[in-house]
Amino acid sequence: MTTGPDRARRDRPSVHLAILPIPSGRVRYNSAHAQPRVPRVPNSAAPPVPSARAPQGEISFSVSVSSPPLLTPPRLDGFRRYKSAPAALRCRRSHSTQRAPAAASPPRARQSVQRFDALRSNTTKVQSGKAGRSVTKEMGHISSGNEVPLKYSSGKAFPLGVSQVDDGLNFAIFSQHASSVTLCLKLPDRGTQDDVDIVEFALDRQKNKTGDIWHVSVEGLPASGVLYGYRINGPQGWQQGHRFDDSVILLDPYAKLVSGRKHFAVEREKPSQLFGTYDFDSSPFDWGDNYRLPNLPETDLVVYEMNVRAFTADESSGLGPAIRGSYLGVIDKIPHLLELGVNAVELLPVFEFDELELKRFPNPRDHMVNTWGYSTINFFAPMCRYASAGGGPVAASKELKQMVKAFHNAGIEVILDVVYNHTNEADDANPYVTSFRGIDNKVYYMLDFNNNAQLLNFSGCGNTLNCNHPFVKELVLDSLRHWVKEYHIDGFRFDLTSVLCRGPDGSPLGAPPLIKDIAKDSVLSRCKIIAEPWDCGGLYLVGRFPNWDRWAEWNGKYRDDIRRFIKGDPGMKGVFATRVSGSADLYQVNNRKPYHSVNFIIAHDGFTLCDLVSYNSKHNDANGEGGRDGCNDNYSWNCGIEGETSDLNVLSLRSRQMKNFHVALMISQGTPMMLMGDEYGHTRYGNNNSYGHDTHINNFQWGQLAERKDDHFSFFSEMIKFRHNHPILRRDRFLNKNDITWHENSWENQDSKFLAFTIHDHNSGGDIYLAFNAHEYFVDAVIPPPPQHKSWSRVVDTNLESPKDIVPEGVPFTGSGYRIAPYSSILLKAKP
Repeated sequence: MTTGPDRARRDRPSVHLAILPIPSGRVRYNSAHAQPRVPRVPNSAAPPVPSARAPQGEISFSVSVSSPPLLTPPRLDGFRRYKSAPAALRCRRSHSTQRAPAAASPPRARQSVQRFDALRSNTTKVQSGKAGRSVTKEMGHISSGNEVPLKYSSGKAFPLGVSQVDDGLNFAIFSQHASSVTLCLKLPDRGTQDDVDIVEFALDRQKNKTGDIWHVSVEGLPASGVLYGYRINGPQGWQQGHRFDDSVILLDPYAKLVSGRKHFAVEREKPSQLFGTYDFDSSPFDWGDNYRLPNLPETDLVVYEMNVRAFTADESSGLGPAIRGSYLGVIDKIPHLLELGVNAVELLPVFEFDELELKRFPNPRDHMVNTWGYSTINFFAPMCRYASAGGGPVAASKELKQMVKAFHNAGIEVILDVVYNHTNEADDANPYVTSFRGIDNKVYYMLDFNNNAQLLNFSGCGNTLNCNHPFVKELVLDSLRHWVKEYHIDGFRFDLTSVLCRGPDGSPLGAPPLIKDIAKDSVLSRCKIIAEPWDCGGLYLVGRFPNWDRWAEWNGKYRDDIRRFIKGDPGMKGVFATRVSGSADLYQVNNRKPYHSVNFIIAHDGFTLCDLVSYNSKHNDANGEGGRDGCNDNYSWNCGIEGETSDLNVLSLRSRQMKNFHVALMISQGTPMMLMGDEYGHTRYGNNNSYGHDTHINNFQWGQLAERKDDHFSFFSEMIKFRHNHPILRRDRFLNKNDITWHENSWENQDSKFLAFTIHDHNSGGDIYLAFNAHEYFVDAVIPPPPQHKSWSRVVDTNLESPKDIVPEGVPFTGSGYRIAPYSSILLKAKP
């Protein structure tokens, strides 16, 4: 997510990359569209031609890492007057563009330290407003006013977080550079909810520390309902990378549950201290005797990207207020997904995040709510405000498992969109200390030690997690294993995964340890692992991501090339053929397969499919940044009129174009992914960066679905089912000359926007003929003879009105030619 007035795209990167770290607080990059755009001409077999690349699992670069200029910290009273939102507020923006960094005048180091001290003091006031009062600090035996004894002993270093031991509960936390650690316990049964004693244990570094792990065992605590955190102190040297402040109660990175606000986006709950919590009282979740994991082959996946809250938050969902926008609400709508035909959901972040982070102080975007969730607070805990009726963290955990179980029982896999590239703790100009920064900033984050140890920003969100540090790497792996073991998650899509390919100084690594370990981990071996192979610092790795033959990739080149051909850009026929036949130019290396290309035309950031054919430019004024945010290069076409219209000719053309895009996606070799709402034509009214709108702009409109059930939805659903029923559209190997025939003899003609081809079925002779016409005029196509003892049947013609636009059983077709309308596509099936 990026923002700012300058809009320099990260286009056409070469093998020799100059990686430009983004100055914190001045985000200018956005990356999803950046790529070389060299058309590839198909040969007589299949278009893709593999290009030379580094060996499997390696990145080969010549890279220079230049340091960002030191920022001039704004004055405290300047919060109300800045012109561009600081990185502290950049809760998930679009990855779809990239901007050049703006210059900043370097301040003295002392000014930065003073700025941080002042803001962390302010943060402490916000966080600790209702934290309660400290009762006592003793060693060995502690009691509050109620004289309930708690006993402590040295404890053990592992496992990290909270665990049960014979004599109580064990607490363990990592901090390499801390000089003191104090465990803080909040015991609700010793006071009212708003005035609760906090019991503190100051750990003895001789008795309660093993290596870099601080630990203590506490006897006498309840097995659930206790809230806990830590106060941690250490060296105060800003230039050495430290940000310790023991006035702040910090969240345990290994907390399996997080307690904070109970209700989503309720502002009266805004000043809420975050605590870890646990539940050892509840019985293990009952997955059921007949429960089975779907374990779908990657060749068979059709992925549906969706937001848990937005799926049912709208009143049109027909659900009660306590259920809308929750895990349980999703369960109620699984029949819709089954009718659509998708068999995997990719959920926008469900790790605990702060949806009210835009409202921390007055700013031009404080009217918005972070509804996408790309601002992780904790990597182990489910988003507790997705629980029904404000049920809290324990309910959230249980209801998430209920949702996963329901998906699995319906044969649908669950893939999580996970954010390990940055956290919610913002940048050095506007720090927000909740956990990692105060525990051990020097370990958890990438720092620029040539520039006052400021946070490097390859995420576009103010900080960058130091993922290949040995301890941070293990934290990420432990987190992933936790989601697989505890919640039965089937796979992960890693946000801005190129960040995970960087070393502590931000330099790209040839064989990133974390990426390799994820690929080789035994617990994760059954999981789908998907990279978003770029970041906001210029490391674009589509087709070159270190993969160990395991990693799939969001194929950003597929998205752009399909968009450009369908809307009629010249010179795109050859590369369109390459993309629909599996992008072998990118992925036919070592033992990679076509399904390692996750094909998508639309994703959560950017235009919806309806907006892609309705707007030539973005309309993001509602975001509060004067239209400066979001991607400028969308490869969209409004079909003649910008935005909403009642012109029937324009509306008809838009409908055809949406169907053309969907046909191309569903017949392409690889793994197709579509966006929630595109099955009925959801619009965000031209907003291509809608991260901050907890409204109809993002929320699924069930009323519109009902209105379009018999036409638009029916076409999308039947096309998905056609893919499922025809294995030749989802091969587990790349096409050869016997698999496909290109009915084309003018590959070099840049003005040609028509492409026809036949995909051959060697088993049953059920060949499939496809033709795409992106011209503005009719094309008379010569139809090849069908296989022996077969005849052609028309299944799809996007120029026809529903229900004739798609007829799954086919309409018999005779003749040697077909007149294909402008901006339309056809699909013929050979049948006995």
